[in-house]
Amino acid sequence: MPFPIHRPRRLRSNSILRRMVRETMLSPSDLIYPLFVTFGKGVRKKISSMPGCFQMSVDNIVKEAQKVYSLGIPAIILFGIPEHKDAKASEAYSPQGDVQKAVKAIKNKVPELMVITDVCLCEYTDHGHCGVIRKGKILNDPTLELLAKEALSHAKAGADMVAPSDMMDGRVAVIRDILDSNGYDDIPVMSYAAKYASAFYGPFREAAESTPSFGDRKSYQMDPANRREALKEVALDIEEGADIVMVKPAMSYMDIISDVKENFDLPVAAYNVSGEYSMIKAAAKMGWIDETKVMMELLTSFKRAGADLILTYHAVEAAKEMNR
Repeated sequence: MPFPIHRPRRLRSNSILRRMVRETMLSPSDLIYPLFVTFGKGVRKKISSMPGCFQMSVDNIVKEAQKVYSLGIPAIILFGIPEHKDAKASEAYSPQGDVQKAVKAIKNKVPELMVITDVCLCEYTDHGHCGVIRKGKILNDPTLELLAKEALSHAKAGADMVAPSDMMDGRVAVIRDILDSNGYDDIPVMSYAAKYASAFYGPFREAAESTPSFGDRKSYQMDPANRREALKEVALDIEEGADIVMVKPAMSYMDIISDVKENFDLPVAAYNVSGEYSMIKAAAKMGWIDETKVMMELLTSFKRAGADLILTYHAVEAAKEMNR
């Protein structure tokens, strides 16, 4: 019998030894911090359902970006909340849009920070959906042109990477084409490749002011019950030119993260979404959990499942903990 010769507890006997044999190592360089850009000046508006997160005007976003970079976090991803919305999401691709202004300002002050931009229409449309609507139907192909224009406007502003999150069929291909044909062939595309129609997005809808005015997003985001379909979605995005593929959400979809990592030789990102973040915050406020320990355990589990990059609202707190 293996026992008493084999005693796995020998390698757990103290913190130094546990650290030496640890299989999964988490660092600030694994993290991407989502930020919400809004119009005006001096704005730092609390997001009630996401404690510790804010809608910020460009001047405050720049200050936040400087802090993020000082902690060793290599990248941020920007979401925009425009002053005006319309059916064609015109502020999404306006050269004077708040995201475009923020990209320029951040790259001017913190040029070493990787600035990623979310490419979607839902924050900019007056109906809150991610695509063009005709007779109550979200149209795929007419939406692609607008997404391509948005991605190009971000690249022209100085974005280091674009991240289409809309889940329209073919959007990676049209974005790759417009970037390449305009001299931005060096800009990577991080595709929200397996994005599920999840109930965990609730707090984000407040943060980005993007709640649909009718219906839901189940006709374009994935069914949470489907596992094999994720591999099909990822394969299509890679074929169209994606450089990084993302699974969203992360916590309830670690099987998908693992599947994607095992089947494709590309960097895999996982989005630790707003509902996952807010649950930890709420439970910690009630005194039910140790917030820091749960946060670090959850982030480590994403990396253990196969995530190379983790988009998380915990990024600043986690980086501080890791830098202690």
